[in-house]
Amino acid sequence: MGVIRVLVVEDDPAIAGQICHGLTARGYHTDLAATGAAAFDACRTGTFDAIVLDRMLPDTHGVALLSDLREAGPVPAVLMLSALGSVEDRVEGLVAGADDYLAKPFDMSELSARLDAICRRGGRASAKSDGEEGDIAVGRLRLDTASHRASFGSEAIELNRKQFSLMAYLMRHADKVVTRGMLIENVWAYTFDPATNIVESNLSRLRTRLQVLGCDPIETRRGEGYVLRADLCR
Repeated sequence: MGVIRVLVVEDDPAIAGQICHGLTARGYHTDLAATGAAAFDACRTGTFDAIVLDRMLPDTHGVALLSDLREAGPVPAVLMLSALGSVEDRVEGLVAGADDYLAKPFDMSELSARLDAICRRGGRASAKSDGEEGDIAVGRLRLDTASHRASFGSEAIELNRKQFSLMAYLMRHADKVVTRGMLIENVWAYTFDPATNIVESNLSRLRTRLQVLGCDPIETRRGEGYVLRADLCR
């Protein structure tokens, strides 16, 4: 894997300098954006493997910016930073699509470790690894692990990182019940249940994307979990 590119979105010069200096010393390439508008433009014109995103920005809210980025296209791994460290604040950030959440003040070694973890889970490193394993296919439904595109027959769509991870896990367990806990542990890599609708909301968005292909094989089984039915992929 080459150098990992990280966009640091932070308006406090001292904190921004600390993060950029610390990550550069650890081998990352960093770009800095001090406002939400600058960050949005950077993501649309550049390619990043991860974003370190401050929750409070001078022109917008980090959660709102993350939602805007997700509407505009695939979003890289996101580590959200905030002086707000309550459970409700962390949950809001995670539900909005952040991969991890770190409260201020933080230790640089912890930030780096968390960034490494989310990049391994869903960034360029894991994408290469998946690509080496080959594509995943269930009937006519295929998942290109190199490009993160799903196709059904002649139709194809691009999935964001979380949708791709969910799809890959469900396809690898086709016709088997996958519990909510299994998804939390294997897709989000959490060792705890965040007690939110994070699984349900992400699955809903994934099903909406699949419906564009004319294929909706994910079945919810109350009290059990979810099944990707192979017979609906023919």
